[in-house]
Amino acid sequence: MKKPLGRAAAVATAAAACVLAVPPATAAPSTVWTVTPSGDFTAHSGNVVLGVNGLALPCSRSTASGRVQNATGNPAPVAVIGTLTFGAPGAPCTTPLGPMTVTPVTPLPVLAQDHSAGVTRGYVGGVDLKVTVGACVFRVTGKASSTYTNATSGFAVDSLAGELTVVSAAGCGMFVPVGSRPTFKGTYLVTMAGTTTGPAIVGTHP
Repeated sequence: MKKPLGRAAAVATAAAACVLAVPPATAAPSTVWTVTPSGDFTAHSGNVVLGVNGLALPCSRSTASGRVQNATGNPAPVAVIGTLTFGAPGAPCTTPLGPMTVTPVTPLPVLAQDHSAGVTRGYVGGVDLKVTVGACVFRVTGKASSTYTNATSGFAVDSLAGELTVVSAAGCGMFVPVGSRPTFKGTYLVTMAGTTTGPAIVGTHP
């Protein structure tokens, strides 16, 4: 005996709906981070910009050094920045408000959260910068989102709105009010000590 076509179609439609209703599986976050090679690194950038209250404060040179390492967890400390400088002899940071000096508190942890297609995303934690521009002195604290790309050895720091905060200011007037939310942007080329290449970071979830 043949089943009515209407009933068969209804059954097929219901089955399809059940399949579509099942949510897709999501990838588990990485918890094991392998850095090859591990060890000391240096990093250089030809342009970083601190943006405060709509004002861009650039610096044509910034250098960093520290150590990259294997890590576990999420977020996980895959690197530690031991030294961080802005400007250099003969190449001071020059801004629309005059020469700028930036004094960071170090060390700074670099924490990894996500890895996909050779790109590790995370953030620089514990940011604490004393910024002096002429008579204006202010302090910035918080964190800054970052990515590291294995193919280019580029470490890009690109803070999101609200990650950094001006917690104190003196002699700045309305240019840099306390409570304002600055941004920091810059890309550093990372090389391992004694080499011309950067490390490769891979995150997995065993």
